[in-house]
Amino acid sequence: MSVIAAALLVPGVAACNSESTDSPSAGSSSREVPKDPKEALVASTKGLADGNYTFTIASESFNGSGGVHKPSNSAQMAMKMGDESFTMDFELIQIESDTWVKVDLGDLFAGIPGMEGMKDKYQHLDAAKAGGARSLDMLKEGTDPADAAAMFQGLSEVQETGPGTYSGKVDITAAKDSVAADEDVLKALGDQAKAVPFTAKLDSEGRLTELVISVPAAGEAKAQEIKVSYADYGAATAAQKPPADQVVEASAQTYEMFK
Repeated sequence: MSVIAAALLVPGVAACNSESTDSPSAGSSSREVPKDPKEALVASTKGLADGNYTFTIASESFNGSGGVHKPSNSAQMAMKMGDESFTMDFELIQIESDTWVKVDLGDLFAGIPGMEGMKDKYQHLDAAKAGGARSLDMLKEGTDPADAAAMFQGLSEVQETGPGTYSGKVDITAAKDSVAADEDVLKALGDQAKAVPFTAKLDSEGRLTELVISVPAAGEAKAQEIKVSYADYGAATAAQKPPADQVVEASAQTYEMFK
């Protein structure tokens, strides 16, 4: 997937225990897990819709962590990504209508006027100016990094492989906001994108705790596994504003980057 797209789609601070035997988190209520494997996976995303959880994401080319806390209308994420030719560190904090981003493009900053001095600063974005940047809104519906609720509408060959563990294939074209659904990769995959192998784990409450998507090689992109883990259902913490002395107003280049 494209590096910028990865950063924009993924909400940072989390430590996840993704074993299928997880005990219920604070604020959870007992839910009966459907016996049908497809129905169980579809139902497993209801906890994400509540908007109070943390997550981590890992792949060969990017890693990150984050959290969504709708009780305070706040969210945050941190990402590191790149390869031998490109690196990027990205942080985002959203509280109500205020958004701050910190971006470090490594050596690429040297070629962008005014950006070198920004890499250690949180840039505050004006909501009116950034109105078209839907990907910066982490509180919108379907925000989780895998966009699991949408993705699980395209399940096939699903089977329960053990207590709380599942495998099958998924149509990643159904999840436009997923970290696995980069536009260029989808185009290169063609029909393969409609049947991508996955494994999943649910906790004892039937909530999704781990999703591993095995994206095949396509075009110039190598095959890779993308692992998203979810935890702290009902017990995430509110995001905090960055220190005032580390905040500047976003540059024109930053607004352009997130269009």
